[in-house]
Amino acid sequence: MKIHRIAFLGYADAKPSDWEYQSAKATAKILAESGYEIVNGGGPGVMRAATEGAHEDDGKVIGVTYYPLERQTNYEGRDPENKFDQEIVTQDYVERTLKLLEIADVYLIFNGGTGTISEWGMAWGLARIHFGHHKPLILFGDFWHNIIEAIGKNMRLRPEELKVYHIVTSPEEVLIKIRAIEAEG
Repeated sequence: MKIHRIAFLGYADAKPSDWEYQSAKATAKILAESGYEIVNGGGPGVMRAATEGAHEDDGKVIGVTYYPLERQTNYEGRDPENKFDQEIVTQDYVERTLKLLEIADVYLIFNGGTGTISEWGMAWGLARIHFGHHKPLILFGDFWHNIIEAIGKNMRLRPEELKVYHIVTSPEEVLIKIRAIEAEG
């Protein structure tokens, strides 16, 4: 499997001092150095961190955005400080999420809130539906073990649903996992 683009999904309110921001920035830098394009939602937090990290190595970043007609108090929107290279404008949140998932070859998910949970749920569902031909789902952070364990204890999961994701804890491990996935074909 040839991987070209990696979607960064995570906490829009992450600040530069937060581990999610620092991890996303460092991971995007390593991936850009290795020739991968970065895709994000064009907003602040993890999204801006991914753009900044990729640009430290002159990497390319695609921002998938939407501009609500009316102010939405619970949507972070487009961050003017997120200086991606190419913009894909969508009509609403659902279309934005689907476009992110469509154009990326890998989904890299950091800690976040309900928006991240929504994106993760869609990515996980698509991986199960297309099991065996699914796009890789990489979960960044040790905390994911507890989340998956709690879901496994309380929800009705099919066996393949537990085989579509990988949990990593460092930027270097993300690159190693992506290269291993490419080598598997």
